[in-house]
Order: sequence, then C-alpha cells, then structure tokens
Amino acid sequence: MSGERYSRVAGVAAQLPEHSLTTEQLEDLLAERNPGIRVPRGLIERHSGVRRRHVAPPECMASDLAAAAARRLLRQTGHTPPAIDLIIYAGVSGDAVEPATGHMVAAKLGAGCPVFDVRDACNSVLRAIHLADALITAGDHRTVLIVCGELITASIQWRLESQDDFEPAIPSYTVSDSGTALLLERSGSPGVLGHAFGANSADWSASIMPFIRDHAGGFRTGPFTIDPIGLAIGVQKLDFGVLRRPLAERGLDWDDMAVTCVHQPSLAALHWVCELMNAPAGKAEVTIVDHGNLAASTLPMQLYLAERAGRLKRGDLVALVGVASGLSEGTVLLRW
Repeated sequence: MSGERYSRVAGVAAQLPEHSLTTEQLEDLLAERNPGIRVPRGLIERHSGVRRRHVAPPECMASDLAAAAARRLLRQTGHTPPAIDLIIYAGVSGDAVEPATGHMVAAKLGAGCPVFDVRDACNSVLRAIHLADALITAGDHRTVLIVCGELITASIQWRLESQDDFEPAIPSYTVSDSGTALLLERSGSPGVLGHAFGANSADWSASIMPFIRDHAGGFRTGPFTIDPIGLAIGVQKLDFGVLRRPLAERGLDWDDMAVTCVHQPSLAALHWVCELMNAPAGKAEVTIVDHGNLAASTLPMQLYLAERAGRLKRGDLVALVGVASGLSEGTVLLRW
C-alpha cells in the first residue's frame, strides 16, 4: 500500500582506539602486576580465541567513542546533527547512571533532538534497531541515530589475590573498547525485514557485573563474573527457533544471507551458537580474534567490517544474531 512506512539502515560506522594490546602483552602486564601469581601462557587465547583487543586512553569516556563513530557516520551519509530527530544510545558501558548517556553524545554532536538509552547487555544494539524500526514505521520519527560506546577494558581484573582467581578472570581479559553508530531512516521499501526476541531470565546470575552495596550504604560495581556451567545450561534452555523465525517466516535460510553477524564472547561460543541454530559457521563474520569481545558494539562492528571488505553490498540479506547475558536472544533480519 502506498501509505505504508518502512525503515532501512542508511549506514554504519565505527571508531577503534589507536592503542591495542595483544594477548601476549596482556599476559606480560598481568605477570608484572601480580608477581606472586603464575600466569599460564596461552591459556587466555585457548579459552577465548582472542589475540588482540583495543584499549581506549584513560581520559576517554564511552560517549567519546560513540560520538566519534557518529561523526564519521554523519559525514559518510551526508547528514548533519539537525537532520537527526532521535538518538538512541545502546550499550553495556555508559558515562553515568543518570542522566542517559545519549545526552552526552548529543551534546558532543551538537544535536538538539530527543534521546534515550537502551540496555540489554550485548543485545543492546539489536534492541535499539527493533525500537528504531517501530518508531519510524509508526510515523513518530524519520531519522534515528543509534550509537554505542563500549569502554569495557576498564573492567579488566589486573589484580589477582590468588592463583585461583586467574581462570574466573579470563572473561575480563577478552574485552575490547570501541564505538559504533547506525543510521536508520524512513524508506519506501523495507530494509528491516523482521525481528524476533526471547529470554531465559531464570538464569540471569550465570553472567553478571553487579552493583554491590557497601557498608556505608553506597554502591560500587563488582567484577564481571561468569559461571561457565550455569551459563551453558541456561543458553541451552533458550528457544533457538526464535533466532531462525525472522528468516523462516520469509521462506529464507541461513544460506540466503550474504553475511551472518553473531555476537562473540569467544570463538568457541560463536561456533557453539552457530551449531545450536543450525547456521554455517563459515558465513559468520569473525571479530573475536583480532578485535576481542566488543560487547554491544560487536554486531554493528561486524556490519562495518563486512561492508568495508566488500562482503556486504546494498541489496544483500544480512542477519544480526545475539545471545547475551540475562539471558536474552534475538535476531534482526536486514536488507542492506
């Protein structure tokens, strides 16, 4: 019908900090800072597949990374901040508990539009795309900027109390800093073709970075911890039919995708999720090895890298798939 409204992704951009740290260099630093602890060489890479991660400078904030990616995207798409009528900040990291980090990003861009934040762990950007599509197709907005700034290396556990602390801390040694941005706009033909989401909230404690009350009644952020067995059990309780649903509803399969973008906390996790959802691992865009665990920036970073390398072209089909802490799952199907 002529009155129908659709949304499409007009562009994607990324900002990677200049400084990077190899896993070997990280092991050297750990050994130097913990002289009484034996750092098993090669164990981090064997567990995670991570060879290198990006590290932002100490003065950098999450909104700085997000704003830098957004500036690149606006230049790339020929937009100016006044043309944006909504900014959604989506990420694990943020500048403050209050206000929304989207305000910091908007101020740095010189934008005067409404903003809000979306948080669903590493599925935050997936959820932001879902919301942006709904708001555009409802006629509430025309041009929505989704931004993500992940300053995750701040959670690295540099100090270890005992040898037993090393293996539980490995997830913190895989993380990486980055900024990403996506621009969704109203379109005459569908670009966001479908989406589906699910959750197993009963197992939320299997992967957590909690707020902890101190004796004075205040809060501090606790370390990022994973219960590997509990997480594996919790993931298997998810309905993986949810991840295939947007494709199946349109008579499509994973083989029809030019690229499949899958969240990657580790290389083994990527292969396992592909197996659980019956998707060929060879179609997945791999970022974990050379860029580390980028948290909510992972999926837009994969879009950016795939497009830049020519693996993703306009008109191609691409699936964004996330399994994240919570536990949450989701797929967004795009016509690029």
